[in-house]
Amino acid sequence: MIQELQLRLLPEEAVNEQSLKRVAARETGAPVKDVNAVRVLKRSVDARQRTIYVNVRLRIFINEQPEEPEYPSITYPDVSGGKPVVVVGAGPGGLFAALRLIELGLRPIIIERGKNVRERKKDIALISREHLVNSESNYSFGEGGAGAYSDGKLYTRSKKRGSVEKILQVFCQFGASTAILADAHPHIGTDKLPRVIENIREQIIRSGGEVHFETRMDALIIRNNEVVGVETNTGKSFYGPVILATGHSARDVYRYLYRQQIPVEAKGIAVGVRLEHPQALIDQIQYHRREGRGEYLPAAEYSFVTQATGRGVYSFCMCPGGFVVPAASGPKQVVVNGMSPSNRGSRWANSGMVVEIRPEDFAALTKEEKLQLDGEEIKADSPLALMAFQERLEELCWLNGGMKQTAPAQRMADFIQKKNSFDLPESSYTPGLLASPLHFWIPEFVTGRLREGFRHFGKVSKGFLTNEALMIGVETRTSAPVRILRDKESFQHVTLKGLFPCGEGAGYAGGIVSAAIDGERCAEGVIQRGHGQIGQTSGIF
Repeated sequence: MIQELQLRLLPEEAVNEQSLKRVAARETGAPVKDVNAVRVLKRSVDARQRTIYVNVRLRIFINEQPEEPEYPSITYPDVSGGKPVVVVGAGPGGLFAALRLIELGLRPIIIERGKNVRERKKDIALISREHLVNSESNYSFGEGGAGAYSDGKLYTRSKKRGSVEKILQVFCQFGASTAILADAHPHIGTDKLPRVIENIREQIIRSGGEVHFETRMDALIIRNNEVVGVETNTGKSFYGPVILATGHSARDVYRYLYRQQIPVEAKGIAVGVRLEHPQALIDQIQYHRREGRGEYLPAAEYSFVTQATGRGVYSFCMCPGGFVVPAASGPKQVVVNGMSPSNRGSRWANSGMVVEIRPEDFAALTKEEKLQLDGEEIKADSPLALMAFQERLEELCWLNGGMKQTAPAQRMADFIQKKNSFDLPESSYTPGLLASPLHFWIPEFVTGRLREGFRHFGKVSKGFLTNEALMIGVETRTSAPVRILRDKESFQHVTLKGLFPCGEGAGYAGGIVSAAIDGERCAEGVIQRGHGQIGQTSGIF
């Protein structure tokens, strides 16, 4: 017999399969020995009240063994004879575009400016140890994209354009824990995700696709107003329609498109800081009890959002049991991000705390605040205006951090009171911190809204606004500052045939899952462009 139950359990009842089997026996009246298996279909923690519950939906197998797999797997065909499609970038948008192309019978050729996910890790380590940033291999550039070494969280609010469930199942097929299929906030972890990414690459190659590392796109090959390939820094060109999935930090790509008069537009972003608390404090606050999470609960998370002077202020990419990491992708930059290992076991919790910035806000800057880009003052209506603002803020952070990867930081309550912090608490940020008055050199239209937001968050969550918390500058890479314009139906660029702007870097996604969904949609757009049938490999182009 197979039954499904929706239950509200105490944490100790939901801690593992054995305890869930006892619960299943109690709820069904069957002996425990007859409960052969229990599958968790959905799981979430409800900590809104003093008594904390875990909501679970279970599938229970009584006197039966599960025959069906936990998820359907995809068989990827050999496409070595298929039509080529160039995929620029091996982040989630590019990798899932390549997998979908293979499903459709097309042959992906991935070019990635960075290194493979394992070699990339060595360059990332040098940022902390020696303050050296490799501009082609860092937290933003390389196989796996920005998410590979900055957390690997998989939840998304984007469900309009594709199947979140399918993306999670594909991750499981390539080695992720099946727990991500059930958890309300699925998370692979930076210690587990690299192997999953390697498995995806191996499948792409096994199916006849190509993957070229340390190969940067320098130009599009355009003939008769159609993109037919790319030129690269290696001197080699690759031919086929182009899925452009370069990520939100590929500023050279934005500049190239702008110079070539290929339509792009400024897109709203959010900037601010990384806010780091002791995880034990967040556990106490979120679980409403002095002992914190105790033995059976996970490291607590939070999510805050409010409005301040007409702009959103909110937490972003919250990392329980995590670390703050240096995410610069070039010289004269200090940028921070957050990550968590799969066990979320560190002593700290961090999240981005950011303020919404819209393109029209650039016009409000004073003359002294106007930014420079390529030696020319950026006009307020330039599509690169907010990118220039990001760059200037990152350079200011570098200057105030000692002109290396040491990050400027300030205690949270000191920031509210506009006071210098003369000592700093211990932090997870390994390159080191330098006490700095963030309230002084970060623009007031950002800091003023942060102060207002922090006061609100402190009221709704007692203990959150504290000098135990540390603000680390700056968080600027929340999303792309530029949108590469494309047709809503075909996913093709509005003026160039054969070009499919994709994922977070093109301005159409905001995280691993939504970028992966967009990659799949762009792969399908390639089919639509050629009026071919899905699954055919001839007559498409």
